Amino acid sequence: MDVRGWWTQSWPTRRSRVLDVCLATGASLLDGAVMWAGTTRDYWLPGYDVALVSALLGVGLLVRRRYPVHLALAALVVGTAAGGGPVTGVIVLYSLGAYAASRWTAVAIAATSYVAFLIVPSPNGDHGSFAANATFGLLFTSFPVILGMYMGARKQLLASLQERTARLEREQHLLAERARAEERTRIAREMHDVVANRVSVMVVHAGALRAVAARDPDRAAQTAVVIGDMGRQALEELRQVIGVLRQGEDELASAAPTLDDVRSLVGQSGAAGLMVDLVVYGEERPVPTAISRTVYRIVQEALTNVHKHAGGASTRVDLRLPPDAVEVSVVNRAAPEGAAGHGLPSGGNGLVGLRERVVALGGHFEAGPCGNGGFAVRARLPVPAS
Repeated sequence: MDVRGWWTQSWPTRRSRVLDVCLATGASLLDGAVMWAGTTRDYWLPGYDVALVSALLGVGLLVRRRYPVHLALAALVVGTAAGGGPVTGVIVLYSLGAYAASRWTAVAIAATSYVAFLIVPSPNGDHGSFAANATFGLLFTSFPVILGMYMGARKQLLASLQERTARLEREQHLLAERARAEERTRIAREMHDVVANRVSVMVVHAGALRAVAARDPDRAAQTAVVIGDMGRQALEELRQVIGVLRQGEDELASAAPTLDDVRSLVGQSGAAGLMVDLVVYGEERPVPTAISRTVYRIVQEALTNVHKHAGGASTRVDLRLPPDAVEVSVVNRAAPEGAAGHGLPSGGNGLVGLRERVVALGGHFEAGPCGNGGFAVRARLPVPAS
């Protein structure tokens, strides 16, 4: 037998344990004293026996929470037969209404007690009028049960509300954790796009600057200007990202990239020595900010990867503008023999971030090796009808 489990179910709190001990002690002493002093004639049992039975019934209140039905049946049989335990009987009926698992069981036992009260003669032989007995018996049996049912329902309601509150707090905590995780992912993605891509291309330009500085000062000067421009662009985009973190997405919406920005991005890669072409199919038109920004990031990340891993590979950027979508593909051929990347570090998060962006907009994204030994990045972003 699990004593600890029995103890917990019988008295869930210290307050309930103290209350039941006080009730059992008080009812036992009170019923015993009243029956000892007030019984003037024997009723099936001598007066001191009735007092003893009443006291023992009072002790039974210790299990009123765990066994309300059993205690009520015992009080009905023993109390009716002995003619004692009135105070205990009221508490037992209240406990029956408050803790019985079935209300119909509580009502049936209360009705049986009422019938027994009317049928069994009074211990002192004073029967009184039937109407008075019926009224008193109805109050004696129904009021404690109804009060117990009310208090039990109220306690269940409070427990349900507390459980719901705790569940809502847990759900709110989980949602907050999820929101923080998504925000960290978004910040990491934006910082990668702004810092990693720009800095990677700047490193490529710096390498070209070192190679031509001695033999072609004019070209070296032009490359230095390009590096400066790209550094300023990186700082501007970084400022926009910080504005998003402080003020929300509205700060970034005013600086949505356009097709001209994509052309400028391709031109910067070409100036860094990459053989890259941009081809636009369809009529140019305004598209939602989120889509234009995603297209820009796709081209930016793909060209950066070419700089990192494919060296002087020939690259083609195709931008298709059908009425219901924007399609972009960046395909590079295999790098020429002897050519290599620029040794730039790669965390492997760029393509993952692109996929997250595209999927969030309901689009399709794929990236992988091509049949010609190169690599392809393709995406299709649906444009809302409005």
